[in-house]
Amino acid sequence: MSIRVLMGVLFLLLISSFAAGAGPDVPPSSQMPATITVPPEAQANSNFNADAATEAYLAEIPAAARARSDAYFEGGYWLLLWDFLYGVVVALLLLHFRWSATMRDFSERVTRFPVIHAVVYLLQYLLVTSILIFPLAYYEGYVREHKYGLANQTFGPWMGDQFKALLVNTVVGAIIVPVLFAIVRRLPKTWWIWGAAVSVAFFAFLAMIAPVFIFPLFNKIKTLDDPKVTVPILSLARANGIPAREVYQIDSSRQTTRMSANVSGMGKTMRITINDNLLRRGSPEEIQSVMGHEMGHYVLNHVYWGTLANGVLFVLFFALLQGSLGWAIRVWGEKWNVRGVSDLAVLPLVFLISSVFFFVLTPITNTLTRTSEHEADMYGLNSSRQPDGFAQAAIHLAEYRKMSPGPIEEWVFFDHPSGRTRIHDAMTWKAENLELMQSAPGRGAGTR
Repeated sequence: MSIRVLMGVLFLLLISSFAAGAGPDVPPSSQMPATITVPPEAQANSNFNADAATEAYLAEIPAAARARSDAYFEGGYWLLLWDFLYGVVVALLLLHFRWSATMRDFSERVTRFPVIHAVVYLLQYLLVTSILIFPLAYYEGYVREHKYGLANQTFGPWMGDQFKALLVNTVVGAIIVPVLFAIVRRLPKTWWIWGAAVSVAFFAFLAMIAPVFIFPLFNKIKTLDDPKVTVPILSLARANGIPAREVYQIDSSRQTTRMSANVSGMGKTMRITINDNLLRRGSPEEIQSVMGHEMGHYVLNHVYWGTLANGVLFVLFFALLQGSLGWAIRVWGEKWNVRGVSDLAVLPLVFLISSVFFFVLTPITNTLTRTSEHEADMYGLNSSRQPDGFAQAAIHLAEYRKMSPGPIEEWVFFDHPSGRTRIHDAMTWKAENLELMQSAPGRGAGTR
């Protein structure tokens, strides 16, 4: 889902992301049939059984491919821990050795204007932390992705994207950080309430402009003009009351082999985008099922509900900051040379507390997203009526997601329903609509 991806980008100023891992050097398959082929056990007939159909689809995945994707995804569990611990270490280094205080002192020597102080400090902070995290970021985003056959970029273009991301974070931070510190200075008792409100509004604004001004910095986005793809998609949109006149495509293949689509933006900038990997590798049924899912996000207002949910998290986070910052400064402020909550040198401590907060809430935030994804799944099945296309999409996602986790594992680590869950949902829908599937031309055909 797009909002999840988008909020991950926007929260880079609140949560640092680091990773490491290992796995076999075997790329996923590069091509799928242009039309779907349904396993015999999944055919729409009087003997249809959702459980048997689910197992038949899961059996389509070669054992080696499943082992590879399981290893990749399970490695991500450890990455969550190492990301968290490394972020804590970086923050403590900046505080313990007074590097943060030194950066603050330098910014104060540059000019007497507080706004410029914040910008100069932020530039130093982003430079230092980018250098410190680069080895892990390189391994996670470049080495590991290539090792599992999920990345296409050579080192030069990859570094170019990292530099663009740094520039985006610098611009975003140069706007929000001075504003937040100004609020702390002028409203010392209620700054956490106003800080949360301003942050929610600011990130909602970023979510609105991202499809137009941020995403094009990393990829070419253009109107999709293939009638074979757009005609059924736009027909599906009109049938579901969606005022869509265009479908957009993005050249994600320059970076990754992953197939995806997303809903991004808010209001008039909201759009549904499909990536070129899905266009190249997906069957027509699969594309329609995926777009039905994305339309579900649109119709069910998940972008707005996601913004509201993140707003609640912001309020809780700032409430935690209000208490924990004062306590930490009283205990260690003199040692760190941090003067108070309004001191720019406190920023690493803010990031440290945010790391703890969001790390502990991982199961909660994953559940919120997973719930909205399930709702979009069911909407997509009801609107596209392509359960086999949806099962095929779930198999494609198996290239980098574990298909059959345990219930606790899925609750803690999955921000989308697992592949097994999604295929079973699709086959359950098919079982409840057998008459429809048997009467529709071409539905359930293609036994092998």
